Amino acid sequence: MQADAARSLTIRRAWAMVLTLCTAFALSQAYRTVGAIMAGQLQGEYRLSAQALGLFSGSFHFAFGAMQLFMGIGIDLHGVRRTVLTAFPLAIVGALISALSTSFGLLIVGQVLIGVGCAPAFLVCTVFIARHFPAASFASVSGLVLGIGGVGMLITGTPLAWLVEAYSWRMGFWVLAGASALAWLSIALMVREPGGECGAVPRESPIAALRRFGELFAMPHTLGIVVLGAVTYAAFISLRGLWLGPLLVERHGYSLVQSGNVALAVSVISLFGPPLFGRLDRGGPQRRRRILVCGGIYAALFAAVGIFHAAWIDVGCALAIGLLSGFIVWQYADVRSAYPAALTGRAMAVFTMAMFLGVALMQWLTGVAASVAQAFGMEPYAVVLGFIAVLLVAGCAAFTWLPAPQGATAARS
Repeated sequence: MQADAARSLTIRRAWAMVLTLCTAFALSQAYRTVGAIMAGQLQGEYRLSAQALGLFSGSFHFAFGAMQLFMGIGIDLHGVRRTVLTAFPLAIVGALISALSTSFGLLIVGQVLIGVGCAPAFLVCTVFIARHFPAASFASVSGLVLGIGGVGMLITGTPLAWLVEAYSWRMGFWVLAGASALAWLSIALMVREPGGECGAVPRESPIAALRRFGELFAMPHTLGIVVLGAVTYAAFISLRGLWLGPLLVERHGYSLVQSGNVALAVSVISLFGPPLFGRLDRGGPQRRRRILVCGGIYAALFAAVGIFHAAWIDVGCALAIGLLSGFIVWQYADVRSAYPAALTGRAMAVFTMAMFLGVALMQWLTGVAASVAQAFGMEPYAVVLGFIAVLLVAGCAAFTWLPAPQGATAARS
């Protein structure tokens, strides 16, 4: 009984720490979705084209994704706590620069700094879960963490819309900077990794750590996992974080607060997706088949928003996309089962890098698609949403046709 009590205490401490780490993840979710509400004022103040707006939103994700390998090495060498405490202050600085920016170029600098600062925010949660929770509960715990972290998107719904409308987009960055400082302080005070800062694994040199990443890319099943990973989360964030607000305002005449209400509803329903799909996880080949089915439905919903111009269809599909986006937790569980235990942390870093570089690329490409559509007199949102649907179908095809994990590693779940 004493051993059970000690274990229970350890699990409670682990939960307290992972929830504290979630505060940084929630803030990163807020930062990556501000574009949907700030887009109108930014376009007015800096005279931005749709392509430039895509660059604004994508710059955060490019910086976030590009730093994943380095954050993975940092976690391996220095631990979860030190890595996030070292990087996250850059997000605070970036938010302050954005709030004080006097040019579009300076605004992009701020976004890049925010992206670098937030880069370890979700990765530290997944690595912490992999290290300190039972393997069988990885999908369910990760799904719950994804749902809790999604609270950050609630901030960029109605609350941010009201703040931006009442004051300005700059006030949004001031508030986020203050919240980020509080999150950093809570992590500094609360998080202490059980079993030591870096665990019992001997430290590697940075060069050796980079070589281990090379092992991942040499495995034939990595490409299919990465290609699908680059489009699924990117599709949801491109809709929720960039195009949903402008679409509702320009296509249907919604006010900024009304579009914020829809964004808030999409964010709320998206909180329930990851815990739901985490509980429904069955592992093995069945998991990969379910991922493909969900990917196909996902693509169809985006196509419907592009094809049909009825407000109820657009809002209904956006809500359905928010809930269905929770199947991404199955992709994380698939990554965990596809690689040896020694490569789990690095595999998570590579997959997270693919996800967020995919967001950056998709937001830039959809900005280009919107600009081209406008140049030819076409409705830009139909082209943008149709383009996202095509990318999702291509990702599912790659996941299907490229090599799948084989042998014992594929059976880990």
